[in-house]
Amino acid sequence: MKANNSKVKATLPRGKTSIFRSQWFFLFVAEIAIAIVTGIVNPRFFTTSNIMNVLEQIAVLGIVSSGMTFLIISGEIDISVGANIGLSSCVMAMMIRSGNGYLLPVLVGIALAVFNSFLVGLTARVFKAPSFITSLAFISVFQGVALAITKGSFQTIYGKFEFIGTTRLWKVLPLSFIISIAAYIVAHFLLSYTKLGRRTYAVGSNPSAAFLSGISVTKTKLTVFLLNGAFVGIAAMVLLSRIGAAQPSTGSEIGLKTIGAVVIGGTPLSGGKGRIVGTFFGVLLMGLISNSLNMLRVNPYFQTVTFGALIIASLAVSVLSTYKGRKKVI
Repeated sequence: MKANNSKVKATLPRGKTSIFRSQWFFLFVAEIAIAIVTGIVNPRFFTTSNIMNVLEQIAVLGIVSSGMTFLIISGEIDISVGANIGLSSCVMAMMIRSGNGYLLPVLVGIALAVFNSFLVGLTARVFKAPSFITSLAFISVFQGVALAITKGSFQTIYGKFEFIGTTRLWKVLPLSFIISIAAYIVAHFLLSYTKLGRRTYAVGSNPSAAFLSGISVTKTKLTVFLLNGAFVGIAAMVLLSRIGAAQPSTGSEIGLKTIGAVVIGGTPLSGGKGRIVGTFFGVLLMGLISNSLNMLRVNPYFQTVTFGALIIASLAVSVLSTYKGRKKVI
């Protein structure tokens, strides 16, 4: 009995320590602190309408971040997701305006986003260049194509295809947020319970070792790019339904915010590790900070500075976590 008790006592602190050392836990604590401070200064922060507004605002970012988590874990990155959303949403809007219904435009838009993301990954593999560089080049390509087909004009669809952006389950919870939760669940399932997930971690951690163990590095990474494109396409659909219009610059700010949310959620840019739960809290932190700054009536220009500082902080966290990992190995 004494031996068993000693074993129980020895294992309990380890479980607690692992939770307290998780980055998502610190994000959760920080978000509670932000909510309390903002709620004290402006009690309207805790109203149901404002909370639902925050959930609605982070829906698109959450969907894109689910795919980006996969990419970064695999050791890749795609900063062209914002331009990809702009092009895909413009194509959807133009097809809807032309009277093609809703299903076909959505399917074409998602397929286009998948193709665009695959093109970024394929170019990186063919030329053996960092995906950061190829995706940087494709920002101009996607925006240029969007400008060419729209001639730089707004593609408005007001009164059409707005059921995703306006639907509230039980007249409270935004449908767009439910879709983002579904994206988190799908990404978590694929990462945790499938061969693709295990291969993604292996390829991101050590591509050479993964190759020697029989894993096709190129196939795995291209598959992840395809998956990322699917998430981007769904995000474009949700964003179009929410705002009722599209233009080439639609989603232009999402790219950096997505990377910041994923990295600050505990997925290092070096790849090989990360969890969707961390990404969720990283996205939630982005939404809370934006809403809190608005509630506190902070100058919009300073809000931009705040987001830039947050992204820098997320990069610092990534570098520190990578350094600690290497130190442990040494």
